[in-house]
Amino acid sequence: MKKWLVILLAALFILTVFAPAALAESAPPDNFKIGSFTQVNAPSHTATFVPSDTGVATEVTLDESLKPEDIKLDDKVMVSFSNNNGTEVVSEITAMFLGLTRDKLIALLVVGLVGGLLSGFIGSGGAFVLTPAMMSLGAPGAVAVASNMCHKFPKAMVGAYKRFRYGQVDIKLGLVIAGSSIVGVQVGFQIQKWILDTWGSAGSDLYVSFVFVIILVVVGGIVFKDAMGSKDAAEAKTPKLALRLQKIKLPPMIHFKKADVVISAWVTLPVGFATGLLAATIAVGGFVGVPGMVYVVGATAMVASATELLVAFVMGMWGSAQWALAGLVDIRLVLIILAASLFGVQLGALGTTYVKDHTIKLVMGTVMLIVAVSRGVKVPVYMDHLGIISIDKSLAGVLDTISFWALIAALLVAGGIITAAMIKGIVRARVDEREVTAAGNA
Repeated sequence: MKKWLVILLAALFILTVFAPAALAESAPPDNFKIGSFTQVNAPSHTATFVPSDTGVATEVTLDESLKPEDIKLDDKVMVSFSNNNGTEVVSEITAMFLGLTRDKLIALLVVGLVGGLLSGFIGSGGAFVLTPAMMSLGAPGAVAVASNMCHKFPKAMVGAYKRFRYGQVDIKLGLVIAGSSIVGVQVGFQIQKWILDTWGSAGSDLYVSFVFVIILVVVGGIVFKDAMGSKDAAEAKTPKLALRLQKIKLPPMIHFKKADVVISAWVTLPVGFATGLLAATIAVGGFVGVPGMVYVVGATAMVASATELLVAFVMGMWGSAQWALAGLVDIRLVLIILAASLFGVQLGALGTTYVKDHTIKLVMGTVMLIVAVSRGVKVPVYMDHLGIISIDKSLAGVLDTISFWALIAALLVAGGIITAAMIKGIVRARVDEREVTAAGNA
């Protein structure tokens, strides 16, 4: 234990030394600024723009594709600039904050509740539902990613503590994975900055959706297949890949007591790095972190889902500072979703005490595949926004509808499976308790 205390203190010292330099690089991309328009001159196709970071009003030229009458004054927006014959031209204007109506507020609360339920139940943070949901409601991809990560770490802290009390968290495994995940977060943040600088908000939306689809289909398919194959198994078996990797005796070897695994530290590094990389770029790391701990390290789904909450807390806190300094966090979304998800995460954590290992995998795999459909149908829409392809407005409307209802289906399926599993488990536990009491009185 003393050895790990020294390592933890050393890690904190390194972060203290290098964090100021890293955070200093967290400014918005060069060709991407946040601010507001105060005046618009339609005849000259120019406008007065005030960046939030400097507060200095400057006259900017609008691209011919932008209509001056569509620009709303004094609203906070994200603006992309392009170079046209040596002149910086505003090429894209995206509303920074989505307009909150009663329906959207209710939708965000429901999404936060289900996201928290998933977070506590499968340990992934529920971000693979929350990020697409915020985008479907009108939030730009970068803002959805930033706000989701910001709300994640306090929720993850609550869930991790709850699961720790149930004896499911492997603290050592969590700290090791979290260490390399911070490196991944830093790299992922720079990738998002580069995408925003190069292709603007539309490019970020396309990137987030495309990566979502690829990873959700691959990981979700593997997890779902494994869940169905292990449904009738008496106990969870260690995956073959994990067994092979555990045979690699490359120092330092680490014993993870709660996970009951002895494995080389080098095997854990890719899992943590990939978790942090995806968390920073699309606000989702858990659906790589949890399967990674299960299929690569060899932990059970129960321990992996609980330990991922500890990882999410560490990297979420670091990533939130990055995004906040870049000015892309919508604090309204953070507080609304956090309020509902803090309640849901405790229900989800409670549910894990009444279900089998394969049920956690079943929920994770099923929801991933449905959300993949929701994001997949939006890819052509974002490609149309970038001018890569051209689609009719009527088709774009149909794809938007399919995306929305697929997301609703994912929420209903997740809530339904978890609730049914909890009720069934509670009933079974009470029956067993009565039988034990009756046997004791006999």
